[in-house]
Amino acid sequence: MGTRWNTLQSLVSRDDSTAQELLDLLGDPFKQELSDGAIWSAIGSSIGFTLFIAIAFSFLRPYNTVVYAPKLKHADEKHAPPPIGKGYFAWVKPLWNTNEKELVNHAGMDAAIFLRFTRMCRNIFLVLALLGCGILLPINYTKNSGDDTQKWLMRLTPLQVWGDNNWALVTVAYLWVAVICGFLWWNYRKVLELRRFYFESEEYQNSLHARTLMLNDIPKNMSSDEGIARIIDQFIPESSFSRTAIARNVKDLPNLIEQHDHTVRKLEKVLAIYLKDPKNLPAARPMCHPSKKDPSRDTYPKGQKVDAIEYLTQRIKELELEVIEVRKSVDKRHTLPYGFASYDDISEAHCIAYALRRKKPKGASIQLAPRPNDVIWDNMPLGPSTRSWRRIGVNMWITILTLLWIAPNAMIAIFLVNLSNLGLVWKAFQNELSANTGFWSIVQGIASPAITSLVYLVLPIIFRRLSIRAGDRTKTGRERHVVGKLYSFFVINNLIVFSLFGALWSFTAAVVADTQKTGDAWQSILRKSLGSALFTALCDISPFWINWLLQRNLGAAIDLAQLWTLIYSFFMRKVSNPTPRELIELTAPPSFEYAMYYNYFLYYATVALFYAPLQPLVLLAAALYFAVDVWLKKYLLLYIFITKNESGGMFWRVLFNRMVFATILSTLVIFLTVWERGDWGTHSQAFAVVPLPCIMLGFKFYCSRVFDDKIHYYAIRNVRTHPEGVASKDPLRSDRLASRFGHPALYKPLITPMVASKAQNILAAIYKGRLSDGRDAYSGDAMSTSGYSDAYVLDTMNKSGRTKGTLNMPGFEIVPESRMDFEYYKNRPEFADEHGDGGIFGRHGDVIRPGTPGSVWNGSESGSRPGSPGIPSVPRAGSPGPTRTFSPMSPSMGGSNPYMPPSSRSPLYSHGNDSGSNLMSSAAPMPLANPVTSRERSFDGGHGPRGPGGVGMLGGGPRGYGNLPQHEEDMVAPETDPMSYDYFRSSRTRRG
Repeated sequence: MGTRWNTLQSLVSRDDSTAQELLDLLGDPFKQELSDGAIWSAIGSSIGFTLFIAIAFSFLRPYNTVVYAPKLKHADEKHAPPPIGKGYFAWVKPLWNTNEKELVNHAGMDAAIFLRFTRMCRNIFLVLALLGCGILLPINYTKNSGDDTQKWLMRLTPLQVWGDNNWALVTVAYLWVAVICGFLWWNYRKVLELRRFYFESEEYQNSLHARTLMLNDIPKNMSSDEGIARIIDQFIPESSFSRTAIARNVKDLPNLIEQHDHTVRKLEKVLAIYLKDPKNLPAARPMCHPSKKDPSRDTYPKGQKVDAIEYLTQRIKELELEVIEVRKSVDKRHTLPYGFASYDDISEAHCIAYALRRKKPKGASIQLAPRPNDVIWDNMPLGPSTRSWRRIGVNMWITILTLLWIAPNAMIAIFLVNLSNLGLVWKAFQNELSANTGFWSIVQGIASPAITSLVYLVLPIIFRRLSIRAGDRTKTGRERHVVGKLYSFFVINNLIVFSLFGALWSFTAAVVADTQKTGDAWQSILRKSLGSALFTALCDISPFWINWLLQRNLGAAIDLAQLWTLIYSFFMRKVSNPTPRELIELTAPPSFEYAMYYNYFLYYATVALFYAPLQPLVLLAAALYFAVDVWLKKYLLLYIFITKNESGGMFWRVLFNRMVFATILSTLVIFLTVWERGDWGTHSQAFAVVPLPCIMLGFKFYCSRVFDDKIHYYAIRNVRTHPEGVASKDPLRSDRLASRFGHPALYKPLITPMVASKAQNILAAIYKGRLSDGRDAYSGDAMSTSGYSDAYVLDTMNKSGRTKGTLNMPGFEIVPESRMDFEYYKNRPEFADEHGDGGIFGRHGDVIRPGTPGSVWNGSESGSRPGSPGIPSVPRAGSPGPTRTFSPMSPSMGGSNPYMPPSSRSPLYSHGNDSGSNLMSSAAPMPLANPVTSRERSFDGGHGPRGPGGVGMLGGGPRGYGNLPQHEEDMVAPETDPMSYDYFRSSRTRRG
């Protein structure tokens, strides 16, 4: 230990001046040698680059609509954004003419709330800048010391403004708080109006989730369909009949499907590389190691590779067989402590949710159900104690991450903020800095804020995974929590620690030095003024934040240019060997990262409000940013991005609360300023500021009490009562509840390997497995033995064995070059799930048509439902009558094929032309439970029904949960070798 200390001492003594400079920088890292030049370069680069990118975008947009307007091509007629002409600046007029309610129809409620928040920030900072710069800047500039060596930016701060002059700051503080409260209150009212407009919209009124309740933490003795009804009846005995569904344990089924999808994509990649040039195949076949998750991995030679094509194909077949077996046995598994209850009337469902919002009947929590695609199914079975412990663990990890980042963040604060600090400890760089001051001023103005921002690009991914680990039940709830976690991390590390580190270090160093002289640490602390050190440090660092906020405009312009999309697309197409699936996904509209953008906007607003009392110019920089971004983001949300998981505008409360916090933080800085520079005798100016945080807290509670319930619930009073024993108007709704709020693993179709059509002729030669065993025996619709459509099979073979247009390979999907576009696949679950919930594509998986029993099956207009008693099934292939069937997730309004683009918009999907034609003609519809006419309720132990009607509860009946086969005779008889690869993928017929 002594040797190490001597070595360290000798190293330090070699250059005592450098070590002392480093210590001085830790005490005062924000020197201002380059600040004046940096701010002008920041202004020039920000405005110049933004204009350049906007003009370049205007010239490129008409010729690159796939990148700059994908929603124009893919959205259905109702949700398509306003058309844009070919003119270079034709994109400006639609942005100007599209109002907020039209934006709700075009882009959704979340997009409308996002733009409303952006406009609110723009208006707030424009008014605050007018007040701050008009009142504070003249006083600060004239009352500061007349030292000619003082930088002009520092003369705009209250660093040398003393005494009664600070009453102006107190007056401005009250004006600022009044302005912020006024804008927040006005926009809270507007958000309420938007929510009521959203509630009355046709899509919400016809959606299933709007009239459905979600119950969690159901006790084991009540974990049944009947138990759900009894829990609600305990507190709301006058409620009408509801359709109920208790969840079943799917165990390892999601993991099997995930493995299957991963294996399919891996096979597609192997084939894409190997068949890149079908006429000149590589000499060696592709090889791979067996999967670590493969139970039969030990049967292969240890450490040796196997033929990739044959192994992956075999692995896909085995996984499909496992999925089928697990799906068949789902009714034999125990129930889970969550379920759903659906009502005919939306108002009644919302009234019940409101009445039970703070109650836990039988220990169960009851709330409005989210959209089915919004549920994080893996977290649904978690109990309260498990979720609590997980939240504690996640919060601890976030705290540790925040603390660990303080040291590297301090180094960024020292060296990246001011490059001259780096020159003090690096003599070679100091010589370069002295020789090219102008160039390095520009570098500091541009590079420093950019590097600071790039460090945190990975944080949203980390916090999103931590939120899932914490037990969040919905994706939209997870995103709101990610916003909160990111905001806390940014404010603590990037604002508070970043700004105050130098002051705290210098104060600590001064106290330590004084203690060494006097021997009394407490007296040393009392003699040194921590408040003065903090105030001086904040004034010194304030010019950096002007530069930083100005550079945010460059980031907004880069978003408009879609540079990352262009670079990634070019790399994938030209450098990589993309699979057909990857090429299709490249043409899909990207999803908008609300959590990331909301965090940035909140952080920018907090920075501006934090430094506004010290440097009013930051208000102008923030106002400029939001004024530019409100237009650029409006274009992005209208024409480029989609909302992957629509929350209906529920982000607002998160935004409102953090704006209130940012305002309170600003009042604390004002308090510090007038305490240090105001009247030292009575501190009357400081005490005059004390009511401001209390005013903001009172305003928060007032808005929450007045608006929140009306925003969250469609109705909160007067639960409609229904006569006892009245049957449901739509008996099939209970069936839809089973399919739509069942775990997706139960009905999600398995994906099929996609191969480019150029390789179709060579595919049969390179694959040596059984491709056609029993092929002639397959006919009819593709129905798995479990009643679910497990894979969509491309079946264009005619009886003579020739194809209709192109050759079809059993077990593979041949994709023509002309069809590698999202337009042809946007309604298929495997693509739509990752690129929005399908709403803008005309495939509303959650929309129903009330009042027309039997006309809508699973969102599809059809007069029949396969497998239903008394209702004609879909005819077999080749038999007379209609042969079209429907996807489990598609609405197919008007009876058209949901996998065809709407004929009114882009009639590109024609039948019988090639292998992509009638792609879904063999897809089996999702099974449904037996229809019910009323709900059984029992108050004597479940032995007697409460009202008249049938006994068919959802999940009950002869075919059980989800209409799954319960006996061997309910399944399809094996007609071919069950071990053949295509056994469960080809067209099958069900026994009547």
